[in-house]
Amino acid sequence: MDTVITGAYVATVDERGTEHTDGYVAVVDGRIAAVGSGAVPEQYASLNRVDASGCLVTPGLVNTHHHLYQWGTRGYAQQEDLFGWLVALYPVWAGIDAEIVSATSAAGLGMLALSGCTTAADHHYVFPRAGGDVFGALIEAGRRIGIRLHAVRGSMDRGESGGGLPPDSIVETLDAALEHTERAITEYHDPAPDAKIQVAVGPCSPFSASLDLMRGAAEIAREHGVRLHTHLAETKDEEEQCLREFGQTPVRYAESLGWLGEDVWLAHGVHLKGDEIPLMARTGTGIAHCPSSNARVGAGMAPVRALLDAGAPVGLGVDGVASNESGGLAEELRQALLTARQRGGPDALTARQALRIGTMGGARCLGRQEHIGSVEPGKQADLAVWRLDTLKHAGIADPVAALVFGRVPPLELLLVGGEPVVEHDHLLTADEPTLTHNLKNACSTLVSVYQG
Repeated sequence: MDTVITGAYVATVDERGTEHTDGYVAVVDGRIAAVGSGAVPEQYASLNRVDASGCLVTPGLVNTHHHLYQWGTRGYAQQEDLFGWLVALYPVWAGIDAEIVSATSAAGLGMLALSGCTTAADHHYVFPRAGGDVFGALIEAGRRIGIRLHAVRGSMDRGESGGGLPPDSIVETLDAALEHTERAITEYHDPAPDAKIQVAVGPCSPFSASLDLMRGAAEIAREHGVRLHTHLAETKDEEEQCLREFGQTPVRYAESLGWLGEDVWLAHGVHLKGDEIPLMARTGTGIAHCPSSNARVGAGMAPVRALLDAGAPVGLGVDGVASNESGGLAEELRQALLTARQRGGPDALTARQALRIGTMGGARCLGRQEHIGSVEPGKQADLAVWRLDTLKHAGIADPVAALVFGRVPPLELLLVGGEPVVEHDHLLTADEPTLTHNLKNACSTLVSVYQG
């Protein structure tokens, strides 16, 4: 339904940082038709009206890194660093199948929507031999919940027998990984500006994917015009392993394989050397900043301020909820701000810069900055309407500060391409009790693997 949202504070996150105190946003045919202050223009006055008095309108948030299958294993390995955490959890993830991935992905995407997220990149790289079509289950869950899904077809070909961390039962051969990756692109990728499902290519990491897999995956992605994604420079352990095996830091190893460029975004980027930060900017390589997850496993703090100053694309990521049990994206706005200030002082990141990372920064990482990420005419109507007139935020004069510094506000409305997905803090596209029931069953199945 064509709609005009009225009476709200609108933070457009456009290039000029335009904000409207008594603002309106008109939505026609799934796109933003007009944005402004005061009276609604006559040509939009007859549209279905949403009174957003007391609310803040922002672009829908963009999640640049997630692992939805991990919704089945929250609370595990609580005192482990990344490598210890992976060693503890890989045997459990070997028990996932299409039914479990369907339940965990739907639950995770529903929670992302409830946290203001309209676009999510999910990196799925675990393919148990008896698990069935787990990637298809992820795609189906994305279609069901209705937010935009960047499904990253991950892969691993270095199991324990090849010097990697995962059990051999969940890694693929090189040929199988490349074949299945290409098939995922041809079956599911939609290049249209309003696409709900897009596919990217994502070998898991330098310590679980061979040199041939990294190179072959990049060739397939570029042949089909899709994006590339992997974990990189997350921990000191990773850096030490790359230096030992390849004689290079993770970033320089990625560079040698053709894994830097405007079609690449990397998860974490915590341990970047000084000369590698301008390299990210010069090549247009994006960084998915995952502050809560990095803190949970003690990995460190990404140099976000330096990356932004250099001009590198920086987006925000929840990461898998086995390392960020909250699973919401709005919480990461505050966490990103606090992490940056812990590293660089109170001027390191402002509330508006945090919001930009979580919207336009993410859109830029995913190559969709022309179509989503800001509230501007012609863009997709991906909008979050946050209620700020409750006890949680009453008295905070600056609405953007209320959103970023304060608790996550109630979500009055979430639109994806003009279609409502959340209304009055309730998910519209799926039954929450059913999602909860299915998730509990998935968790029970996996915990029996963990305890066994």
